[in-house]
Amino acid sequence: MQIPKNVLEMTFDCQNLGKLTSAQLGHDNAGLLAKWLVDCVMVRNEITGHTYRFPCGRWLGKGVDDGSLERVLIGELMVPGAEEDFGRGCRTPELQRSPSQTRRTSRVQLLSCPAELTSGQIQEAIGEAVNNIIKHFHKPEKERGSLTILLCGEAGLVGALEQFFHHGFKSARLFQKTIFLWDFVEKAVSHMESADQTGDLREAPAPLGLTCHSSLCRYVNAINSSRRRIGKDGKFQLLVSLGARDHVIDQWLPLLAECPVLLRMYEENAVMRDRTTVNTLVDVLQTLHDFPITLETSLVKGVDL
Repeated sequence: MQIPKNVLEMTFDCQNLGKLTSAQLGHDNAGLLAKWLVDCVMVRNEITGHTYRFPCGRWLGKGVDDGSLERVLIGELMVPGAEEDFGRGCRTPELQRSPSQTRRTSRVQLLSCPAELTSGQIQEAIGEAVNNIIKHFHKPEKERGSLTILLCGEAGLVGALEQFFHHGFKSARLFQKTIFLWDFVEKAVSHMESADQTGDLREAPAPLGLTCHSSLCRYVNAINSSRRRIGKDGKFQLLVSLGARDHVIDQWLPLLAECPVLLRMYEENAVMRDRTTVNTLVDVLQTLHDFPITLETSLVKGVDL
């Protein structure tokens, strides 16, 4: 649907979409200063009275934030009676008062506290996210909530793993430019592909063998080849989501943790450089192998895997 210009509210008619969990928002980068700062999107069903809130808190535009022109927002049904309070707090600030082209490092970080979480807190958050997914499948099907929210919501698995990857990630000032987690993943994959061509990886023991390494490279290249206009953070979220769906993310973690690129882009105290912690998280993530994780089309469309 086209969004009318210079408005924050719009109405439209459509068939009943049922419970809403995701919304895709973007623009075509046309015109001068084609940059949006979106606090959140509120969707109200005038027939049922249900209101859904889709947090964003990010920029949309080239040359700002992570360069994304579209984002998939994950939302939840608001509690009755809270709509007015939520609405007052969900107005996009004026441009001159907005963040100066900075980004949210992760949804979980904003929910908890501005300071970097400890290793124990990160492991606890991942364990809780995994446990919530397992409990989801143990409920009767009619009582299950949204798996998308458990994966990509503000306290979901993707956000918890983002915190894991962000811990000890070297600051932008050291690189003289903004560096994203996707930059690390791309550099790691480039190293793996280069090492594969020279034969350096062929004698690597499991789980660092060619099967896992080729899988990671294939997923990253497929995401980069997509015509979608998602930014670097969106690509990282998509990689984690696909890895969880296909039960391979626990195989990728040791690969990334052992990659020499890690030494250049992470501080010495990063949890990614703690082999014991990585092995513990691998064991936790392996508990998801018994459950069929499905992803909404809005999350994976355009990616040929």
